[in-house]
Amino acid sequence: MIKKISDKDKEDWENFLKDKQKIPKKNDVKKNDVKKKILNNKDIIEISDKDKQDWENFLKDKEKIPNKDLINKKNIRHEKIKRIDLHGYTIEEANKVVEQFIHKCFDESVTKIIVITGKGLRSKNVENPYLSKDLSILKYSVPEFIERNISLKKIIIEITDAKIEDGGSGAFYIYLKNKFKTK
Repeated sequence: MIKKISDKDKEDWENFLKDKQKIPKKNDVKKNDVKKKILNNKDIIEISDKDKQDWENFLKDKEKIPNKDLINKKNIRHEKIKRIDLHGYTIEEANKVVEQFIHKCFDESVTKIIVITGKGLRSKNVENPYLSKDLSILKYSVPEFIERNISLKKIIIEITDAKIEDGGSGAFYIYLKNKFKTK
């Protein structure tokens, strides 16, 4: 099956051929505009005067190019962990020590605190039946003290249970905010 070419298609083709003739060939470029550079005695690269001038301007420019690797690393907060062991402390002593320790860690940009309270198995509250068995154990009272302390709540992200390797049910984690982003 042979298709006939329309007059419009013929006209478009003739216009295309005319435009093609106007495009200079690679060899027609002025010799002053392009310099040839030989790399490794094999490759020939053509460099225009404009490219050469741009390169010279770049080398002369005293403004430094920012190192993207360093810029991105500033935003990364590396994990810094400290731990405190409260075995042997009374409730009042433990609360005071923990409060001071949290503020000190916040100032030192610590990200995570491991607070070891113990499980309360050797607590002497069994001898005194008037003391609540749950509230006298540090593992319950210290987190409760922290939750109620307004100044500590401002710098703490969250408090979570510790993993087995960090003390399990006898410890907990405190995650601190970034002191440079907290105001």
